[in-house]
Amino acid sequence: MQLDVIVPTYNRQSLLERALQSLLRAELPAGLDVKVTVVDNNSRDKTLPVVNSFKPSFDGRLNYLFEPKQGKSQALNTGIAATSGELVGMIDDDEEIDRCWFMRVNEIFARNEVDFVGGPYVPRWGAPPPLWLPSRYSGVIGIVNLGSEPRAYGADAGLIGGNAVVRRSILKRVMPYSTALGPRGDRYLADEDTDMYLRLIASGAKGLYLPDLVVYHYIHPERLTKHYYRHWCFWRGVSSGILDRQHRKQVPYLLGVPRYIFGQAARAFLQILKAAATGNQDPSEKFSNELSLWDLVGFFYGKHFYRVMKDSKS
Repeated sequence: MQLDVIVPTYNRQSLLERALQSLLRAELPAGLDVKVTVVDNNSRDKTLPVVNSFKPSFDGRLNYLFEPKQGKSQALNTGIAATSGELVGMIDDDEEIDRCWFMRVNEIFARNEVDFVGGPYVPRWGAPPPLWLPSRYSGVIGIVNLGSEPRAYGADAGLIGGNAVVRRSILKRVMPYSTALGPRGDRYLADEDTDMYLRLIASGAKGLYLPDLVVYHYIHPERLTKHYYRHWCFWRGVSSGILDRQHRKQVPYLLGVPRYIFGQAARAFLQILKAAATGNQDPSEKFSNELSLWDLVGFFYGKHFYRVMKDSKS
């Protein structure tokens, strides 16, 4: 089998170095041919010299592509289209794969039982986590853990693209990634992975969460601020609102928004009022309640007011 690992990157030369080092360190099983493609999404730093410095170590297995159109989805589409392996792997430029990552991929796909796999994101803290850090919003900083046992992906959990491997034959049925979604510059749009996951499931693809398919995700200190959380949650809400235009949920709606989102926001607001009256709420819970309001505002804006760029494809 051939596995093409796609690494989209934007202005993260030092973290990209660590990602490439981890790909070099990982054990390669017999029978798995691994090639790595870095897609430079219009970076202004020294991404190209970094990639060139690693090419001798990869012995012809490392390629560089430049994608001028801003957006992670655009970079992924470019990288996938330029490769041809039976398997397509995706990691982010701020991640390092575990030494057994390739071994686990080879083992599971050699048995021909699944169409896609994902695994946990273990945090590598760039600074001590603050006391107010809300555990219910671990996805904001890219911490994912669905448990210690393998499990089939279902309605309660979706595949996240920073630690994923998909059969190309399945991916071809559902491509491309939506360029209306996903990070673009300083706009933290999201849900490109959710959109792709929903398409995979609709196509009949079968996926597994593997607890030992581990990536280590660097948590930059700039993400450990309340401003970052608010900004991220608003734009994630916008993304979910955009996504809902095409993938309407089978739940009751109010003003174009799933009613449960209003319910979550209402309960959070009542908790905020209660905490203001008593002054004894846990800082993590207090901030978590505030973020529920940003979720609602972002979703409403994304569903009704956000204009998708004309060149964006869904």
